[in-house]
Amino acid sequence: MTLEKRKFDAEIGKVLNLMIHSLYTNKEIFMRELISNSSDACDKLRYLSQTDNNLLDGNGDFKIVVSIDKEARTITVRDTGIGMNRDDLNENLGTIARSGTQRFIDQLSGDNKKDSHLIGQFGVGFYSSFMIADQITVTSRKAGEDKVCTWHSDGQGEYTVSDTDREFTRGTEVVLHVKADEESFVDHFRIKHIIKSYSDHIAVPIYFVDQNGHENQVNSSSAIWTRSKSEISDEQYKEFYKSVSHAPDDPWLTIHNRNEGIVDFTNLLFIPSSKTFDLFHPDRKCRVKLYIKRVFIGDENIDLIPQYLRFLRGVVDSDDLPLNVSRETLQHNATIDKIKKSITKKVLSELKKQKETSFDKYQEFWNNFGGALKEGLCEVTSDHEKLLEVCIFRSALHDKMISLDDYLASCEGEDKTIYYLSGDNPEKLRNNPQIEGFLSKNIDVLLFTDTVDDFWVNVNGQYKEVEIKSVTRSDIDLSNSTDTIQEQESKNAVEEDHVALVKYFKESLGNLVKDVTISKKLASSPACLAVSGGSMDIRMERYLIEQKQLAGASAKILEINPNHHIIKKISQEIDDHDKDRQNKELVHLLYDQACIIEGEPVYDVSAFSKRLNSLLEKVEL
Repeated sequence: MTLEKRKFDAEIGKVLNLMIHSLYTNKEIFMRELISNSSDACDKLRYLSQTDNNLLDGNGDFKIVVSIDKEARTITVRDTGIGMNRDDLNENLGTIARSGTQRFIDQLSGDNKKDSHLIGQFGVGFYSSFMIADQITVTSRKAGEDKVCTWHSDGQGEYTVSDTDREFTRGTEVVLHVKADEESFVDHFRIKHIIKSYSDHIAVPIYFVDQNGHENQVNSSSAIWTRSKSEISDEQYKEFYKSVSHAPDDPWLTIHNRNEGIVDFTNLLFIPSSKTFDLFHPDRKCRVKLYIKRVFIGDENIDLIPQYLRFLRGVVDSDDLPLNVSRETLQHNATIDKIKKSITKKVLSELKKQKETSFDKYQEFWNNFGGALKEGLCEVTSDHEKLLEVCIFRSALHDKMISLDDYLASCEGEDKTIYYLSGDNPEKLRNNPQIEGFLSKNIDVLLFTDTVDDFWVNVNGQYKEVEIKSVTRSDIDLSNSTDTIQEQESKNAVEEDHVALVKYFKESLGNLVKDVTISKKLASSPACLAVSGGSMDIRMERYLIEQKQLAGASAKILEINPNHHIIKKISQEIDDHDKDRQNKELVHLLYDQACIIEGEPVYDVSAFSKRLNSLLEKVEL
């Protein structure tokens, strides 16, 4: 089989169209992507050769060579890495149906300038070359194999793969035929500057062929993480971050240190300043690269960092692991476990420092990655207290983000409790009847709006020995916190006076409710739903029902406010048989209203509608 013509996957057409017609101003990115691919190819072969030296075929020289032909308008990038055979070319260059790629397609907005910022993040960096090239030819020979194959495309929907008799040593050569209106990219000085700017940190030597045909190394080819921090500029850190993350943003935080002690390793880690595209992808892959003695080992299926820190980008280089270690062995490795614990401790320490010194800046991080970070609170092996120290939440009382320590510092008296209410929207939660009594007494309530919040509170019921409690619990008695003895006695007397009222509500609602009680937290609303102390929180129960893990909702407790004029009216007319039917309708309306506010389904929508219409008919319009 010599020539094989194929069509690109359907999705790839959209990507190619974006690249070909891109308005992206920083088109130089293509060189970073090609060199990054070549570097990865060399790293992969270096790793595989540790267990199979025959793959090198006597040539252990790893390098990348870039050359241009101004007259032919071509740019050539050649490496001595692992190379590709026919199947690899079809798989790697003919399709992009990999994890995250469909999300790339889904996020295309139609605005070419915005869309171009997604280049690289989704593993489609190779196709960025079509921003400046109208044809691309890839020739490759895979290490350990004899056949040489060529891939060619003009980006118009098809590509060809063919065998070639060309004399070709191991590795890959990418030749870009530059568009007529992009000929500035075949200028020697510009290309050399681009390579130097984007790739100085690459550990593989990069050579540029000058106008006299001489190969001159343009990068330092020393792993950036092995250098002292004082030798590395902010720009070099940024470029390395962009290379390992394939992202256009600058890092939000850089963590570079050498760890010596029980286990020796170096880490150069970055927290992105923008939310990573795959943060909540089902795969939840970690993107930190593992090196052993400067040899790349891998960045997938290695338990190097906890899942909740998967937004980290960068490298970890260990001197304590053997080079011939297999990826399978790394799954359960004591040294890896120690590195993981050390990295986790360091990252949480740095986050705490940022929270305490630059809170506004910290909120930017939290908006992007707080949801993922809180997943660690659900893991048994996590240090929950350290994690909770770096968590921040929306304060209902102050309408701003605060930490749990801030919350505790503002609590009055010794009897402290951290109260929270969970839901989908902080503004809706601030208007929820459940918290009005708290706010009227200057007691803060934290507003939980991430789905993960419903889970971690079931694992972590305390913070620094203080209970974390939902305001939907029926045993909450705010009168015990600020009321005087006389006020408490008065309220107890009022509750005794409303025995008949509670009984009336119970009889009217029947099995719709588990119980009816006089509320000790409502201030201006007539009623709300509550659950007993040992029951599942309302929102958590609803989530499990949606996930088909529960058959249906349990009956809730209805708390009523005896000081509300509607409740007072019902109380006054309990023995008035002429008003009985109307009052029972009101009782059901109050219950349905409480369900709606809490996001619970109304048991009988038709009956609710009839009751509401009946009430409206009595209103003088």
